Amino acid sequence: MAEISFDDFMKVDIRAGTIIEAVEFPEARKPAYKLRIDFGDEIGVKRSSAQITDYYTPETLVGRRVMAVVNFPPRQIGPFMSEVLTLGVSDAAGAIVLIAPDSDVPNGGRLH
Repeated sequence: MAEISFDDFMKVDIRAGTIIEAVEFPEARKPAYKLRIDFGDEIGVKRSSAQITDYYTPETLVGRRVMAVVNFPPRQIGPFMSEVLTLGVSDAAGAIVLIAPDSDVPNGGRLH
């Protein structure tokens, strides 16, 4: 495992947001959804592609809180421009489980 400094870690801007839209992404190579996530007034609504189809449906994602890296450069994924990296952890089978705050925090709240 590569070590980084605390200053390096602080450069990664991880924020809380609420998914306001989730739709199928049939053009993706692996099963995925296209998400629109509200990060509050400072950051606004951003788009993300997420391979989270094993545990979630579009209907169960809307209104769900997530954590995402908001300061990576946008990444073209097929015909879709992903603006943030939605964070999750792989389970034993490799399916992604979303990372989310366990209490109510404001959209745009930063991970410390």
